[in-house]
Amino acid sequence: MNRRKLLKSLAIGLPTLLFTDRLSALTLQNKHAEDFVAKVFEGPFSPTWESLATYKTPEWFRDAKFGMWAHWGPQCQPEAGDWYAREMYMEGNRKYKYHVEKYGHPSQFGFKDVINTWKAEQWNPEALVSLYKKVGAKYFMALANHHDNLDLYDSKYQKNWNSLKVGPKKDIIKGWAAAAKKNDLPFAVSVHAAHTWSWMETAQRSDKQGAFAGIPYDGKLTRQDGKGKWWDGLDPQELYEQNHALSKNSENNGAIHSQWNWGNGVTPPTQAYIDKFFNRTIDLIDKYKPDMIYFDDSQFPLWPVSDAGLKIASHFYNKSIKDNGKLKAVITGKILNEQERKAMVWDIERGQSNDIEPLPWQTDTCIGDWHYDRSIYERKGYKTPKMIIHTLVDVVSKNGNLMLNIPLRGDGTMDELEREIVEQIGVWINANGESVFGTRPWKIFGEGPAQQQAAALTAQGFNEGKGKAFTSEDVRFCTKGDVLFATVMAWPANGSSLIKSLGTNSEHYQKKVRSVKLVATGAELKFEQKADGLEVFFPAQAPEASYANALKIV
Repeated sequence: MNRRKLLKSLAIGLPTLLFTDRLSALTLQNKHAEDFVAKVFEGPFSPTWESLATYKTPEWFRDAKFGMWAHWGPQCQPEAGDWYAREMYMEGNRKYKYHVEKYGHPSQFGFKDVINTWKAEQWNPEALVSLYKKVGAKYFMALANHHDNLDLYDSKYQKNWNSLKVGPKKDIIKGWAAAAKKNDLPFAVSVHAAHTWSWMETAQRSDKQGAFAGIPYDGKLTRQDGKGKWWDGLDPQELYEQNHALSKNSENNGAIHSQWNWGNGVTPPTQAYIDKFFNRTIDLIDKYKPDMIYFDDSQFPLWPVSDAGLKIASHFYNKSIKDNGKLKAVITGKILNEQERKAMVWDIERGQSNDIEPLPWQTDTCIGDWHYDRSIYERKGYKTPKMIIHTLVDVVSKNGNLMLNIPLRGDGTMDELEREIVEQIGVWINANGESVFGTRPWKIFGEGPAQQQAAALTAQGFNEGKGKAFTSEDVRFCTKGDVLFATVMAWPANGSSLIKSLGTNSEHYQKKVRSVKLVATGAELKFEQKADGLEVFFPAQAPEASYANALKIV
């Protein structure tokens, strides 16, 4: 080929070659983007508050009323209580002192190393979930990840820091999901990892005094620092997410609470961090098909700095419709305004509403600390069955559900005090469940002196145990069809209970009472409906677990 023809050929071919190379590069770039940002399932819901506000809470959730939660992960291994992974890096804190004594200084033995000690060697999800169902739970929830950022499932996007690769080397969520399915219980997961960004900032600190003063904790370690160590080849930054500047007032241990809504000086999360959380959550939904997601967030996770949470919600709702033929999915969130409560179920942490809520809601609480704390066991500091039953009855009367956590030891077992409490809860529920499950609120939630001294909600909730204790003068109501259930919150010492709201002069109840039964035994009780109330005469002998006494009234 002569020079002129060669140049002509190149002139024609070069643009084509450059275009082909550019197209190949763009294809590879797009493929990478598709791998990095998971696809959202399309359907009637779009990722806007307006669209999500058309959500209707499914009937299964409204009927369920009582769920049980395994808030269980590597922070249970030290047996020192909740928020261990954050507070072990707070010099002088109880958990810091405990950590130094048990494991060593956090510059030498950090939370990543605690994860390595967690083996879950006695965990039996089938036995635990079967117990929860036996005592009356109608849905079950498992921790999928906490603020410590370890995914407890086969995580495609947290591929090195998940429970199959480190710690127990087990797919925790798969085990829980299978147990829930075998017991025919709706399965829920709780997702907390959106806040790792600021929550783990304590790991960037160092001691200010003593022999280790000025020596950084392990929060800034990288893959290169792991040579020859058990975590050789792993990057701690994929776990701790601390490759960023500290938030304003980060040294103030309490500042995290005012920054929970991604305001008040919190360092903004990167798009890569947001995308990774989004991908991990979509992967969790698609792989394990939960019926419910609990987000430990104000509104949806990462709102308002990102719409990732809205995208997750629309994906979850749309996928539920596609998979089930109808919307079965439930999402809970905290500190919701009136509009936001239409898009998801309002969750109140360790507390309850003081009135009937127009939309279904949930309270989540625990018999001890969220993560297992041996000191509570040793001092016998757990909530009593009576406390739990009173919470359940009160919450149900106000259109709510109760989600109860029983903290498990690091090895996956329940201690004997917890088991006794769970079994006693079951005694009451199995005798009185008719007055709880499948019910709806009445015209008023109740009567009695306790409601007059109820404590107001603060932040996420936190008003449980702050009001006046229930007595036999306190009554809670709910209905099922034509039946009215009135639960007297203590066995009356004088042998009878006067329910003022059911008198012949009551503005709420105009019917003539024909029958009153004690739900726990089915016994017909004597009664007298008077102008000032319905007086019900109780048997001489109280049934077992008479913490609250449901009456079936027609």
